[in-house]
Amino acid sequence: MRRYLTLLALLGITISSCSLSANPWEEIDTPYGENAGAIGSYANGCLQGGQALPLTGEGYQVLRTERQRYYGHSTLVEFVSNYASALKLQGLDDVLIADMSMPRGGNFTQGHSSHQIGLDVDIWFKQATKPLTKTEREQPKPLKLVDKKKFLLDTQIWSDAQTQMVKTAAEDKRVARIFVSPVIKQHLCDLKLTDDSWLKKVRPWWGHTYHMHVRLHCPEGDTLCQNQAPIGAGNGCNELSWWKQQLTGAPAPQPKKPAAKPKKKKPKVKPQQCSSILAAK
Repeated sequence: MRRYLTLLALLGITISSCSLSANPWEEIDTPYGENAGAIGSYANGCLQGGQALPLTGEGYQVLRTERQRYYGHSTLVEFVSNYASALKLQGLDDVLIADMSMPRGGNFTQGHSSHQIGLDVDIWFKQATKPLTKTEREQPKPLKLVDKKKFLLDTQIWSDAQTQMVKTAAEDKRVARIFVSPVIKQHLCDLKLTDDSWLKKVRPWWGHTYHMHVRLHCPEGDTLCQNQAPIGAGNGCNELSWWKQQLTGAPAPQPKKPAAKPKKKKPKVKPQQCSSILAAK
């Protein structure tokens, strides 16, 4: 009998732990509200009045549709449509749209800390010349563009098309930042373009070796949306030596310090409006 009670107790703990670890934002499959609103910050917020990006459109196809991460603020949905159409007019093949946001925004269990307010989109550097099969769409294979250890970009795969993808996005006034691998940023800097003012928006960041992460400014009138701090002056090409050291070399030795007790991180608290959006039927 004692064994049986112990087993039940263990099962109860397991079930309780699972329920605590469940992410309610990922369980919602419908948007809420008619008026679009990005609420909070890119990495701590939610989305009101989210719109679903059609899974195919002029110049683009959506990847991994089963995840239901193809929702966004109306401004983002419009941007993706405009952007893909512009590239099509330039002669490029279909661009592949990956993660945007969930129907009501919020945090993913894994994969991103941002993408929470419907203003972020991942766009792969790989393109499609024809409609993808279901397997190609749901289990896509990225291009292997970056050798991080050598800090080199495979220029046999990267072409003017990829450069044009980044440039076209960066020149759009709605775009605040574009995150790419530092190796990709270095390549763009090395091109020594006559007009490289758009490179200011292209920011080096961890990962992002086969896609770019495009982030829009808070739309005008979205008073609950929090923009990031403005980017400093210049094209940012002088910032890359630190990144090269991080990716290719051993970190500089640090002096030994007495072990300190790790500080507990305070859990992020979403804006109050997000509770209502999450609970709404």
